[in-house]
Amino acid sequence: MRTFLKKITYPFFKLSFDWYFSKPREYRFEDSSVMVHPSVFPPHLTLSTKIVLEFISAKELTGKTFLELGCGSGIIAIHAAKKGAIVTASDINKTALNYLKKAAVTNEVTLSIIESDLFKNIKQTSFDFIIINPPYYPRNPKSTKEMAWFCGENFEYFENLFFQISNYLFSQNEIYMILSEDCELEKIKAIALKNAIAFELILEKKVMGEKNYIFQLQKL
Repeated sequence: MRTFLKKITYPFFKLSFDWYFSKPREYRFEDSSVMVHPSVFPPHLTLSTKIVLEFISAKELTGKTFLELGCGSGIIAIHAAKKGAIVTASDINKTALNYLKKAAVTNEVTLSIIESDLFKNIKQTSFDFIIINPPYYPRNPKSTKEMAWFCGENFEYFENLFFQISNYLFSQNEIYMILSEDCELEKIKAIALKNAIAFELILEKKVMGEKNYIFQLQKL
């Protein structure tokens, strides 16, 4: 029923969504705030960003190295920095990174901000925490903006991610990924397994009828 309702309401939702995000909008969480450009993934009406923010709020991050891989607006990176983490934020979207640089100044935090396709330009070889809020709809993105939503018809994003991330998985660090029941979970898990990576369910949260899951990635 939820899938059916989403399908018939999607055209109306998309029209309103596109209109609302046709200009930069502020997003706030506790004492952190960012301006989100129209070409950047908007955390306002999606559930995943707030769930991750609440999740890391319970973590002890002081002095910990922290990577937000594919940071988008960067609100998670800023929140982690305010909790005392040593933060790296990466994204393929140059506009997102330019806005994040301004947000870091406004929020009075220090971030290492890197333009990178996954781990390509990230020289640091280990982090205490890595957070990933990935694109998961199986369609080929037609723009940088769409890369925040679509993982490729053949799940190329996940093929590349899990191939690369095995070099960053250690017994003493924590890598978390959030996914929704709306994605093809079993397909994504199969790609991870092919790269000797397992998913451990850490959190399940249902908001507005949609289940979201935070998994910890572990090397087999």
